[in-house]
Parts: sequence; structure tokens; C-alpha cells
Amino acid sequence: MFSEVLGADIDHSSPIRDDGNSDVAQYNEELAKLGAPTWLNVPWLYSECYLYRYLLSSDPSGSGGSNRRLNTSFSLSTHWKNYDVFSRQKIKTFRSSRPAVLELASRYREIVAQTEADRQSSRDQAKEEGEEHEAARKILFSEMLEICLWGNATDLSLLTNLTYEDIQKLQGSEARKASEKNILANDLGAAYGTLLQAQREGRKERRVDIVLDNAGFELYVDLILAGYLLSSGLATTVVLHPKAIPWFVSDVVPADFAALLNALADPARFYETPSEEEERDGRAPPPLAEKEAADLRFLFEEWGRHHAEGALVLRPRRSWTWPGSYWRLPPLDKELYADLKDSELVIFKGDLNYRKLTGDAAWDPTTPFTEAIGPLGPGSGVNVLALRTCKADVVVGLKPGEDEALRAQEGGGGDSGARKWAWSGKWAVVSYSHGK
Repeated sequence: MFSEVLGADIDHSSPIRDDGNSDVAQYNEELAKLGAPTWLNVPWLYSECYLYRYLLSSDPSGSGGSNRRLNTSFSLSTHWKNYDVFSRQKIKTFRSSRPAVLELASRYREIVAQTEADRQSSRDQAKEEGEEHEAARKILFSEMLEICLWGNATDLSLLTNLTYEDIQKLQGSEARKASEKNILANDLGAAYGTLLQAQREGRKERRVDIVLDNAGFELYVDLILAGYLLSSGLATTVVLHPKAIPWFVSDVVPADFAALLNALADPARFYETPSEEEERDGRAPPPLAEKEAADLRFLFEEWGRHHAEGALVLRPRRSWTWPGSYWRLPPLDKELYADLKDSELVIFKGDLNYRKLTGDAAWDPTTPFTEAIGPLGPGSGVNVLALRTCKADVVVGLKPGEDEALRAQEGGGGDSGARKWAWSGKWAVVSYSHGK
């Protein structure tokens, strides 16, 4: 695919054009060190990031630059600086997730009501509930994180052959329950223990960071998780980290928040207005029930309140779209690294973030996650939780023999040498490293 887009070779005549952003030197210096690589021998992680950065950077005059380079053209323009060429696809896919959106809105409203009731209950009542009450809280935490884990089943770059009905089947409570057995490594208990300990110790500031992945339905479930953490008291602040530029088709940029919140502010208009396809086919979407619209407006008001009070923070940074792995983060962005140390838990979402955490290396699959993330592991000062559905070969933290058993399954790779079972998103890992 890459060669069809850019030609067979990457050479020194194809550096990232300087558009004034801090990552240009990193990309071009690494490109120079690689010599004259082709798409067949360049490191895969660098080539993917380079592809999007290259396609999204251009010479607006058209002299010497590809007319497919977009981001620099927009960033150097007067009125199009923040234009996202993928935005229509993102919001279109969110609209197609209507059944799961409505289910989670209703569930979230119930959870907020329950947590408010818990806070108002007396200490004596809480003592009487004892272990049963704590067990229920832990189960709820796991459910919310699993919703967040499987939310990236709607990764736009992998849905080229799926219908809207197929997308909807990937979501919803029944699908989540059926998929629990497919979480190969599950450290949710350890992550919950970290947040619970901070809460019980009465720390005034208890921050959780979420390094985001995809927009649309996945961003929606990330906000569901953020709201839950705040309403339950497991966090006093949630910091969301989107990309600073359009990235890997569906990754979150700041404008995606406004688009999603605008949809929730007037849900009837968003969901009941026919799409272009529906107008062409003479169809109209069914109207929302009164409760469904009220549940969505509740989300809008709740998240708006958290943001206004400074409890829900948006913090984009160019570092998230640098080439290479997060092993480089401590020396190359000392400010971001120091900031993450202030967090009780940093949640990295999705496949690409997982690959960057582990250096995208050919690890033995039984390698501990704490070892594979290198400088962000134990002693780093950062508590890391990776939520990842597997869509690439790299995987760590498996039990001995587990990879071999999965390869032996139909379509798992067998004797081909490829870890095909890890490509589809059917399997997942939830991996934790206590860094403090």
C-alpha cells in the first residue's frame, strides 16, 4: 500500500517539510540515519508514523511536494489551520453506533445516581455492607474498564468491509460479556487497587490520565469512563490526551470533543436527521424516545460540569505523534514525563499506544509487560495501564504455551510463522506496571 501512495523508496528527497512544528527535526534526523530505506526494510513503527506525517505535510505551492500532503498545507493556510480531513468519517461512525450509545447513556446515568446515593449513606450503613459492597464496586470498575477496552472495536482504519450492523454487533453489553474470556492477560485488579488505596489514604488530588486512541464511539466510552472515575471518587481529576494533528484516520484530536458534545447537546437533531445515504434511499432514522434523549442530554450536562469545574481536562501534545516508541519519552519530553508522574494511573488506549509502549519489538510473548515497557516500567514514577485489543503481532505477558495454543487454532497462524490470531482484535490484553 505504501509504495502505491508514495513510490517504492523513501530517500533524502522526501523529508517532512518544515511547518514550524517540533517533530519535524525528529522525523528527518531519523530518516537520514536510516540511510535510503524502502518500504520493505524500514522499521514498521517508524514507517507508519512517517506515512501519516508525510501525507499530512505538504508544499502548498505544489512545487516539489506531493499534492497529497495535507496537514502542512492546512497549518500554513489562513482559514484551514485546524481542518481534520477525517472528521466526517469519525462522526458518521459515531452516529452508526446509536444502539450502544443509548445503552451506555442509560447505564451511566444509573451509575451516577447510585454513586451519589452511596456518598449520602451513613458510615454505619457502609460498614454493614462491608465486603459485599466493596466487591460490587470492584466489579463495576472492571465493567467500566472493559467497556473502554472493547470500545476500539470501531477503529475506522480496520472497518473497510463492515456494515453499520456489523459495527453495532461489536458493541453492547452482551458482546462485552462474551468477550471477557478473550482477555489473555488481565491486570484490572491491580489497577483498581492502586486507585482504591489513594482514595482510602485521603489524598486530596487523585489524578487519572487517559492517552486516547480513536474518536467516535471509543471517545464516547472514554468519556463514560472519565465521568465514572470522577463520580465514584476514584479520581478527582481526569486528564485526556488527544493527538495534536489528524492521525491514523480515526485518532482523537481536540475538535472531536466539540463534535461529540454538540451531538449530545441536541441528540434528536443529530440522530433523527437523515444521513446522505438515508436521504438517497428514501429512509428516515427512527425518532429517539423521550428517555433516550434525556439520558444523552444528561451526559452533556454532566461532562460539561466536570469540564467547567476543572475536573475534566483536555491536554493535547505533539509528543503523541512523534516517531518511534515511548521508550524515548523520558529523555525527549522531560516536561511530559514529569507531568505523568503526578498521575495515580496513566491509561494508554489501543494497539498503537501498546506497540509504542513495548518498543514494537519481537518480544517472546511470555516477556513480562513491566520489562517490555523499559524506562516506563518499575521505578519510572509512572503507573501504566495498557488497554489493548490485539491488532498486530507484538504481544507480551502471556502464559507459557498460550501463544502456541492460539496459533494452533483455525486462522491462528499455525506453521506460517505469523501470529495471525493477534491481528483481528478478537483477543485483548490489559497490562499494568506499578512504576512508583
